[in-house]
Amino acid sequence: MTTDPQAGYAMNTNEIPWLERFNERLGCALFRKELYEDPDNGMLIRLVRYPAGIINPGHTHPCGHGMFVLEGTLVTHRGSFGPGGFVWFPEGEVMEHGASADGDVTVVFITNKAFRLDYV
Repeated sequence: MTTDPQAGYAMNTNEIPWLERFNERLGCALFRKELYEDPDNGMLIRLVRYPAGIINPGHTHPCGHGMFVLEGTLVTHRGSFGPGGFVWFPEGEVMEHGASADGDVTVVFITNKAFRLDYV
């Protein structure tokens, strides 16, 4: 499989293993599958899975980003959103988001430029 954005590509995300990333602030791992990153501006698309009950506390990003809920309930400072819900967080906004206590949440995570997480 090629992931050259100039050539176009397709993938079966069911065949991609989840990458486990331990978050010291949360004391647990979050999971992701990398789907695309623009080599020019850093924009990225990934699948992200938060374990049940894990909420990433107050933080900002130097990019805007959206979360489209595939499974579970995404809990944010703006409310809770189930499958089919979409939330856009503007650059620099102090935000919280994660999974409800009822189960894991899986989202499509999209940024408009390079990603970084800064806790407040």
